[in-house]
Amino acid sequence: MLNSSATRAYFEELSRTIPLLPLDDADRLVRLLLAAHDTGHAVFLFGNGGSAALASHMACDLGKGASNGSGKRLRVLALTDNVPLITAWANDASYKDVFAQQLQTFVRPGDVVCGISASGDSPNVLTALRLARKSRAITTGIAGCQGGKMKQLCDVCVVVPSSNMQIIEDLHLSIAHAIFTAVRREIHGAAGKGRMAQPIRLSSPEVLQSAHRTQSGTD
Repeated sequence: MLNSSATRAYFEELSRTIPLLPLDDADRLVRLLLAAHDTGHAVFLFGNGGSAALASHMACDLGKGASNGSGKRLRVLALTDNVPLITAWANDASYKDVFAQQLQTFVRPGDVVCGISASGDSPNVLTALRLARKSRAITTGIAGCQGGKMKQLCDVCVVVPSSNMQIIEDLHLSIAHAIFTAVRREIHGAAGKGRMAQPIRLSSPEVLQSAHRTQSGTD
């Protein structure tokens, strides 16, 4: 007979981790996405494996669901979706460059770049975040463990405080859905009423200064 203690223990660990989630950081990411929507800046998402699937999922939610029917749309692109381009860059350059090389084509100052990595240490995610900072984009992330190296490269990083990869990925999806729900609610608010306090303006000098602060100590 199957012992259910392992499955029960998994959900108990999941339940213990949920109250520890950094929801203030998630709210900061929501504000950045709303500012991108308002100013017409682009949002770029990327990751590997399960994080690649989440990047595509978030792009679908934010690109269609968040703006559907509102007239103005969030300009969002998952850098995980062009398989021929990814394999071309991996073959001709290296796999650590597959997101940075795509990003270099499109990213502009004030755009929002979001890397997703359960460990926070995926080399191609780190390389893309460094390129984004040099391009004066706003760097954000969704990570696990302690945030890894990517935490120091992000203006906002939402870190799931767990070292269990499956727990991290479960809660990354929950965070993505919470962010999407908040963004959709704010976009669809009647005449902008109910918008989150103190929206971030991506073109403001303070934000751009933060986005390209010195790289010392971030590797």
